[in-house]
Amino acid sequence: MAASDKPSNVDLDVIIIGAGISGIGAAWHLGQHHPEKRYAVLEAQEGHGGTWRTHRYPGIRSDSDLFTFGYKFKPWMGKPIATGAEIQQYLGEVIAENGLGQRIRYGHSVVSAAWSSADRRWHVVAMHQGQAHRFSARFLFMCQGYYRHDDAYRPEWPGMASFKGAIVHPQHWPEDMDLAGRKVVVIGSGATAATLIPAIAKQSAHVTMLQRSPTFFVTGRNADALADTLRQLDIPPAWTHEIMRRKMLADRAAFTRRCIAEPEVVRQELLEGVRAALGPGHDADVERHFNPSYRPWQQRIAFVPDGDLFAAVRDGRASIVTDEIESFVPEGIRLRSGQVLEADLVVSATGFKLSALGDVDVSIDGKPLDFAQTVAWHGAMFTGVPNLAWIFGYFRFSWTLRADLMAEFVCRLLRHMDDKGVDMVMPMLRPHEQHMARLPWVKEDNFNPGYLQRGVHLFPKQGEHAPWVHSQDYEWDKEALPRADLEDGSLSYR
Repeated sequence: MAASDKPSNVDLDVIIIGAGISGIGAAWHLGQHHPEKRYAVLEAQEGHGGTWRTHRYPGIRSDSDLFTFGYKFKPWMGKPIATGAEIQQYLGEVIAENGLGQRIRYGHSVVSAAWSSADRRWHVVAMHQGQAHRFSARFLFMCQGYYRHDDAYRPEWPGMASFKGAIVHPQHWPEDMDLAGRKVVVIGSGATAATLIPAIAKQSAHVTMLQRSPTFFVTGRNADALADTLRQLDIPPAWTHEIMRRKMLADRAAFTRRCIAEPEVVRQELLEGVRAALGPGHDADVERHFNPSYRPWQQRIAFVPDGDLFAAVRDGRASIVTDEIESFVPEGIRLRSGQVLEADLVVSATGFKLSALGDVDVSIDGKPLDFAQTVAWHGAMFTGVPNLAWIFGYFRFSWTLRADLMAEFVCRLLRHMDDKGVDMVMPMLRPHEQHMARLPWVKEDNFNPGYLQRGVHLFPKQGEHAPWVHSQDYEWDKEALPRADLEDGSLSYR
């Protein structure tokens, strides 16, 4: 019997929502630390992978190294930057090697989760093949990510209806898209655009990256000399993986500190890297198209493996325009400068819409949850919300680093609850914290890309001091979360 065919109305210890990289990791940790627990993973899609399943545009790849984006318990054996297909295969191996497939119920889209204090349970409704299936569980582990897979963000520009070509979003890339001989304009300059453009430049007549403002890029070989040496010496894969994780983390932490301490020095280094990748004759392009107004790492820095984006520009297969859109016209896009970019296809790589708790209808004892009015405990649990944890990863470090930390924390919390003989835990502000300032989930001077500014109002607040700080700092979290005091009065047990 397939997991999705199992009967509903099931009572469990833990429900994990989402079978992407967070949910699969959570299931592995739960199985390792709590083999006695009854749990299931509810996944809306018909297969595993989350982002790596729903995003199928040409060239899709990670923008974090797989030594840290991969799990700490599963050695990565490939190049540092992996394709979407390689990541899917890696996740499939984790599922197969650990018997997780029997725990995952595919095609189960969770629509509501209601907490009942009377029976100390979450009551979850998931739609499967048009029918409502009901589950209950002691603990709810939200692992759906933080954006809407089925509803991408695309601004409405004047004149779009007059455009004679096609407009697509990378998040909804048609499988039968034919690019041969077509002039393509990609709107956006983030990691998606940097990934997509080199791939479609090989197929289309020409591709133009149209950006309103520049992005910082860094380039380098999609290889690591130390990893190659360790593998040549037949060092055990687990050792190589751990050594490379530590190296990558140390390098990333040092670079992040430099971005804060000496941002203008780092800016010039990044620009020099782009200048070298583009080659002679592109100095003006570097200053105009690759020099953002914000400081390095105030928004995400896109990694370009093997310089493929710059090679496409250098070879004339791609070009970059920095301007604003005035309107669409039948033959393409008219810019504020008056220039018209002719296009047969426009790709709006304009980002995504944020989603809090997967847009699940959550209620506590019959009252709808206003998630934005809660305060986050270590960015993991939330005031007034019992027996629930939500994985929200890092912007500057690999997402999976926090997914691993969070899964270990939830397992520790469940063990603590068992030892205490309690069945309910909920963060609660202590008397001296009642009037503590409420700060945004992520402060604007810390990290401020457009997608976050558009949706941060949906997310919980953070406080002024621990345990109410959401640091977005792996170096902090790796020390703080495993040692978080579960008996300091900030968690209420019943």
